[in-house]
Order: sequence, then structure tokens, then C-alpha cells
Amino acid sequence: MRYYPEKVEKLIEKLIKFPGVGPRSAERIAQYILEEDDCVVLALAENLIAIKKDICLCKKCFNLSEGEICDICKDESREKVLCVIEEVKDLVFIEKTGFKGVYHVLGGNISPLEKISPDKLTIPQMTERLRKEPVEEVIIATNPTPEGENTALLISEILKKMGIKHSRIAYGLPVGAEIEYVGTQTLKKALEDRKLL
Repeated sequence: MRYYPEKVEKLIEKLIKFPGVGPRSAERIAQYILEEDDCVVLALAENLIAIKKDICLCKKCFNLSEGEICDICKDESREKVLCVIEEVKDLVFIEKTGFKGVYHVLGGNISPLEKISPDKLTIPQMTERLRKEPVEEVIIATNPTPEGENTALLISEILKKMGIKHSRIAYGLPVGAEIEYVGTQTLKKALEDRKLL
């Protein structure tokens, strides 16, 4: 039995496919769209169409871009430090820290269970880029998951063969955390990655 007119039901079905949107949230969003002024809804629809039509991946770093090369890659004032990350969302978080280097987005991580092999990532493009561009250091900033660690290990081996200085982001205790509330693995990594003062 349908609770809403067919077009509203179809909208709710589409909204449920968005990450983090369940049936109740989808209903609330649909209700908001129905109650909002036409000009606001049309502007939203136009923006969605424009994003699909005008946004592509940067040919250099694979960040989101409105042209062939993204604004970060165009910025000549950036430091010659390359941060290798899994996804564009990681770039956004790192950029918010004030990092002034450049990026390379892998497009995921190595995951045998999901049938993602190294050749499905942008690792070949990264190595080609490193042959052409001078960099002082590569920071490997993949996630501290088994897949992220395997990806970091492979990239580290490639960089060693190329003779490129590289590092891995540290992880462990979050700022403001109390030791008694931190998991054993997190505490173990914090001890392993400690720095001399």
C-alpha cells in the first residue's frame, strides 16, 4: 500500500539511496521539497544537473574539478609535498588542517574482498606524475584499516624503488582523549608511533 502519491514515493525511493539517508529522513526531505518555494527547488535541481554536467576529475591529481586541472594543482604557491589519499573527501579534511602541499587521490584502496586490485587505483598515474614533477616528500595518508595499510605498504615499496623520500601519517590517541577510554589497538599504535621531545 502506498502512503504518498506515486511521484512522491519515487522521490523517496531515490533519496533513500543517498548515504546516511533512511526511510524517515527521505520522507522528511521529500516533505521539505514539497513545502519549499518553487524557485528554491528549481535552483536545487539546476545545481544538481550542473554538478553532474560540469564537474569532472582533475587529470593530474584526480580531485574534483570544473576544468581539466583543479584549483589546487594550478596553485603554484603550494609546497612540493605530495599527500596520497584514498578519496576526495579525505582531501577536504586534510585541506581544512591548513596543509599547503598538493594531493594525489587514489580512488579507493586495495581490497581483495571487493575485487579492487592496485591496477584499479590511480597508482600508475601517481608514479608517472612523480617522474615528471619534483617533490620533496610524499606523505602516505591512507586510512588505518587493513586495506589502507596494504595500500600504504605497496605505495611505500614503489617510492623506495624510485628513491623518493616518503612518510606515513601518524595515528594513535586522539587529541583530548583519556587513555582509559581508548581501544587497545589505538593505544598500541600511539606507543609505536611515539616521538622524541
